[in-house]
Amino acid sequence: MNKVFEDYFSRLQADMVAICLEYVENEAEDIYIYCSYEPEMYVFDVFFKINNQVVYKHNLNDASFSGKSVGNKALVYDTSEQRQEAVLDIGIENLEKIHEKCKEYGREMPTEIKLHYNVKQNSLKGKYRYDLVYSNDDELLPDDIFDLWFEEVKSGNQSNGNSW
Repeated sequence: MNKVFEDYFSRLQADMVAICLEYVENEAEDIYIYCSYEPEMYVFDVFFKINNQVVYKHNLNDASFSGKSVGNKALVYDTSEQRQEAVLDIGIENLEKIHEKCKEYGREMPTEIKLHYNVKQNSLKGKYRYDLVYSNDDELLPDDIFDLWFEEVKSGNQSNGNSW
């Protein structure tokens, strides 16, 4: 069977989820992945919901654990700079591969991809944009968009009635 564009697209998104899940040692309720591509700039970042708390990747250990442990030790995430950079590098590599497949199959590359993975339900949902989000704005940066999404999820105020 020949692979089609959707197979590649799905596999690469699943790989993004897998690396983020590995980063949190499979101990998260939800994973929120932000990807962006606007003229020659790739952006990848992620935040998590752990113990009903929405936290950035570098603040995982701020989520209270209610006695969760691995063996006899309390669960402590490795949020070292090297580990964070490794996750971001792999995410960007996958985003670049998505772009290559878009070119190969004559598809438009999304300018923004927001993925929500519900760990317990093993459910992945995505939102895709194809218009420029920040390139035409003198003040807006990709980090601003990511932080706005983080705050939306944290406050429970999802735009468009979406309840992710």
